[in-house]
Amino acid sequence: MIIPTYDERENLPRILDRLRATLPDVSVLVVDDNSPDGTGDIADARAAEDERLHVLHRTEKNGLGGAYIAGFGWGLDRGYQVLVEMDADGSHPPEQLPRLLDALDRADLVIGSRYVPGGSVVNWPKSREVLSRGGNLYCRLALGVGVKDITAGFRAYRAEVLKGIDLSGIESHGYCFQVDLAWRSLQAGFRVVEVPITFTEREIGVSKMSGNIVREALLKVTVWGLKHRVDQAKSLVGLGKR
Repeated sequence: MIIPTYDERENLPRILDRLRATLPDVSVLVVDDNSPDGTGDIADARAAEDERLHVLHRTEKNGLGGAYIAGFGWGLDRGYQVLVEMDADGSHPPEQLPRLLDALDRADLVIGSRYVPGGSVVNWPKSREVLSRGGNLYCRLALGVGVKDITAGFRAYRAEVLKGIDLSGIESHGYCFQVDLAWRSLQAGFRVVEVPITFTEREIGVSKMSGNIVREALLKVTVWGLKHRVDQAKSLVGLGKR
């Protein structure tokens, strides 16, 4: 389990307690971006009492994508075969994690989805849900994929997926990172499956979503989509010349 944190001192103990109650033996890595509120210190104190809890301290706030890539590297170096992304704010229910892990029997990447049958969103402002649904629709149309919730951040990867894509070439930050990894996984031929989850808006703290994150995602997805269409056209032209 990889849990990135920045100013989550109140949320982190709660999510760790829920996670331990659900899967007592799972290994957890907290990746803290030098949180000013002392989240890293809280993580260290918990790790001192829990041999399966580890903490990776980064020197500055450098984006969700960078935190996860650091966490993936840490886990792959230590031979973990399954690596899971989960937010610290309680929006991703640890109680539904077994559902994701069970689905790895038929997938290489499992996404906990809000927008497949059985999935739902709780306590989100309507404007935020419209933005999320619209963003996912745009990704599906631009990239030509069938994933309903490609921006979702609650997901489980087989190690082979992360070894099979070029993590060093990923420059995406924010929530565009999730689209980037899913897109690369699909392009590499890995099996991607969605399972329903209940996403609940955080009760404590402030969302890290911003206009810059939305603009980054829109720009990058547009570029990826255009390149994909051009590559498809070139392939068709090449077939026609045979």
